[in-house]
Amino acid sequence: MIIDKFTAAGFQVTVHPTQDRGDATACAKLACDAGCYDILVCSGGDGTLNEVIQGCMKSKTQCPIGYIPLGSTNDFARGLGIPKDPEQAVDCIIHGEDLVCDVGSFNDKYFTYVAAFGAFTEISYETPQHFKNLLGHSAYLLNAISKLPKIRAYRMRIEYDGGVIEDEFLYGMVTNSSSVAKFLALSDVRWDDGLFEVTLIHKPSNLVEFHKLVMAFSKIQLGLAKQYLHYFRTSHLKVTALDEEPVSWTIDGEYGGTERVNEVFNRKQAVTFHVDPACREQAEENADSGFAIVKPLPDDVQPFGIEKQTDDDAENSFQPEEPDPDSSES
Repeated sequence: MIIDKFTAAGFQVTVHPTQDRGDATACAKLACDAGCYDILVCSGGDGTLNEVIQGCMKSKTQCPIGYIPLGSTNDFARGLGIPKDPEQAVDCIIHGEDLVCDVGSFNDKYFTYVAAFGAFTEISYETPQHFKNLLGHSAYLLNAISKLPKIRAYRMRIEYDGGVIEDEFLYGMVTNSSSVAKFLALSDVRWDDGLFEVTLIHKPSNLVEFHKLVMAFSKIQLGLAKQYLHYFRTSHLKVTALDEEPVSWTIDGEYGGTERVNEVFNRKQAVTFHVDPACREQAEENADSGFAIVKPLPDDVQPFGIEKQTDDDAENSFQPEEPDPDSSES
């Protein structure tokens, strides 16, 4: 039915069913290098889309991407307004227009919408696939609840455009999406501004507050935990784990490694998606439909653990050397 709809719309369709991990990356790079395709359509979950992005970023020739979301959560598709119904998603591509989007680089990898560490980040890649197929998003929630007794904080140093933060964090995420995990809505997100939205959850100062925060997680009521949230925007950051125990990261729901030092850059307007403007407008109208809405703190509020930069520190402020994108080609 999907192929038939594209054919009826006047497209000549070439199909490649992926066979193994990494296959979508190789196929996407091949399609971009060929330079003869109008749209590169990806059908799958966030992990499959991530592989396609890896392949596109490794090519010097870009091809607009159409996305048919078939995963359990589909945060990125939700933010763009792409329908969950496959046939409607095809219509969204057929009647779509080009939308340039930023892409994140995480060390030598790329991510579409999120790189995260801390509480529950392993849930997305540890939850068995047959549970995801059977229960959908609920499979993640059930697995997350089982992890509650093991929640711990990580001491991290985070250098970014506006300063340095050093503290213990239960969770941290770098995103380019208007929603995460179907219950957290991020305010005023733009896909092409060259900036990430960074959300950090600080460790409470005592056991009573820690217990309240864990209960907020268990009830998926992050709004109760807003006093521990720190939210800001930046184009790049360097995250250093200060504990001896390694910290695991997840990238678009896939395992991202346990490097002690991680550098994240925003690749401004690096890829193009093909999306129906009507779908995008509807998504923007519903952007605050998450359970908890996260917004930047007022300028006069001092967040936990932040070392605010003064004029005297300007010369020594964080100025990372951005790696050459061509160096990641394979």
